[in-house]
Amino acid sequence: MKIGFIGLGNMGAPMARNLIKAGHDLTVFDLSADALAQLRDAGAQVSKSVAEIANSANMEVIITMLPASQHVKSVYLNQDGILKSVAKGVLLIDCSTIDPQTAREVAKAAKDQGNTMLDAPVSGGTGGAEAGTLTFMVGGEKEGFDRAQPLLAKMGKNIVHCGGSGNGQVAKVANNMLLGISMIATAEAMSLGVSLGMDPKVLAGIINTSSGRCWSSEIYNPYPGVVETAPASRGYTGGFGVDLMLKDLGLATEAAKFAKQPVVLGAVAQQLYQLFSSQGSGKLDFSAIINLHKN
Repeated sequence: MKIGFIGLGNMGAPMARNLIKAGHDLTVFDLSADALAQLRDAGAQVSKSVAEIANSANMEVIITMLPASQHVKSVYLNQDGILKSVAKGVLLIDCSTIDPQTAREVAKAAKDQGNTMLDAPVSGGTGGAEAGTLTFMVGGEKEGFDRAQPLLAKMGKNIVHCGGSGNGQVAKVANNMLLGISMIATAEAMSLGVSLGMDPKVLAGIINTSSGRCWSSEIYNPYPGVVETAPASRGYTGGFGVDLMLKDLGLATEAAKFAKQPVVLGAVAQQLYQLFSSQGSGKLDFSAIINLHKN
């Protein structure tokens, strides 16, 4: 299958490499010359622009993995964007994490000119992108989902159709809001217990066999040394950055305003991550938020 891939960052590059490994004919574009060189070495063809990819003959699918809503609007809607020159019938898949309203706006523009577009944000981090084990939360028409599923399965292991356009983004922001809240709660509980004399591993063991058990406590515990594979045990390096969590919490609270839905704990979590980032911790893994609670 001939595929265009735009956006070769920490997530996009390994996703693109997995498509090459699966035997697809990939043409890529990114603003980073180094990222393009690495994908060329992996077997991709390199394009000079977004428009060049959109104009490529026999293109079947274009995938984007971009930083934020404004980048998605620019890449798809600008005068030199995808929708100005892509052929009708080309399937468009945006794997960026953005607000649901933008996803729906761009998908409508695509549909109006004869292209099916899916929003397909991912969960699983850079490790999942490398291993091809990502979860894809997909919004859009069922026909488009059915076309995309075999392709997405080369990059992930859990491909879920969430409903109409924008619903993939709804699932992503709701899930990550809960994750941000649960990590703060786990950090508070662990810090409280240790400050009162508990051994952190014993405390975590009790939590994880009791009603407080959650992913943040069991798999990704923020206390150093409790889970050897967690970022907390390697100085909070790698993993999912504080600033990325802050971005997703911002998307959740903005979506809540649009829906007139209260998200009190989500808003508090956003403020705590904003405070932590402002202290210079934005590049640390988000579980480092426990450092706000340490004496």
